[in-house]
Parts: sequence; C-alpha cells; structure tokens
Amino acid sequence: MGDSLSAAYGIPKEQGWVALLEQRLDENNLKYEVVNASISGETTHGGITRLPAVLDQYKPQLVLLELGANDGLRGAPLPVIENNLNQLVSQSLAAGAQVLLMEMRIPPNYGPRYSEGFTELFAKVAEQQKVPMAPFFMAPVVLQPELMQADGLHPNAQAQPALLDQVWLSLRGLLQPQVE
Repeated sequence: MGDSLSAAYGIPKEQGWVALLEQRLDENNLKYEVVNASISGETTHGGITRLPAVLDQYKPQLVLLELGANDGLRGAPLPVIENNLNQLVSQSLAAGAQVLLMEMRIPPNYGPRYSEGFTELFAKVAEQQKVPMAPFFMAPVVLQPELMQADGLHPNAQAQPALLDQVWLSLRGLLQPQVE
C-alpha cells in the first residue's frame, strides 16, 4: 500500500520494485501473492479510505505501508500524518495482518523542524504500534542523479533492484515458508 514510489511511476510496472519483490519471493520459494495497491499521488488520508476494501478483498498476511511522502510534500501538519499512519497500521493489524511501516523522508528545503519531525514520526508510530519499521528505502538511490528520473523525485528502472534490496533487509525476517 503505497504511492508513486511503489506504483512504478514513470517506468513499466513490471520493472518496479514491487514486481521485483514477487520474483524474489518466488526465487526463495516463499509462496506469497503480491498485491500492489499503490497509487501515484496517494496520501495517508487516501490510504485510510482505500485500505478497508483492500484488506477485505485480499485478506493479506502482511502489509507493507509506504505512505506519507505526499503528505509531507504538501506540508500537511505532522500530527495529522502521524494520526493517519496510526490508523493505517491499526486497520491492518485489526484485519490480522503483520505490518512493515516504511520510513519516508522529504527534502530538507521544508526546514529542519518540519523535515526532521516528519522523519521522526515514522519511528514514533512504529514504536507506538509495536510494528517493525524499514529504514528509508530510497536512501541508496536518492542522491544518485543517474538513478533518478528527470523530476529528481522518482527512481528510474535502474534503481528498482536497489530499492528492493533495501526493503528486503527489513522484510525477509517477517516472511515464512508457506505450507502447501
């Protein structure tokens, strides 16, 4: 459940890190079905409205929650983002899913107070909800212009394996072989 960073914005969907995740799971004989419920431009509020139907339809064992960047880029109040993330995690847990909260960051031009507060709220939500948090998965690529699209915000196809590798570090411990 994410935004453009997980929806493969600007690249073929099959080259995005979520599609690559499905391949990695298969390679490791981990029989999970991957459902990419990510939408470009999604906010935490939009996620709250969409998540119940996604949970009901797919009944996931695990939810990777990659939302918040668009909220931050729009300058949404930090308490609102935090509350929304808490609701998203709570909804997922109530549906019986494990949650991996993915830390997001925004550019420093929003000022250190807002930018740092934004980043810190992910750890705060993870701690409050007692769920694991994946460190910022864009960290390996965001400062490498050759791995970013022309807008400077979205990773290109070449960056997707590195994004998956970063997510995998936090995700692999949550995965269990499936009994057939």
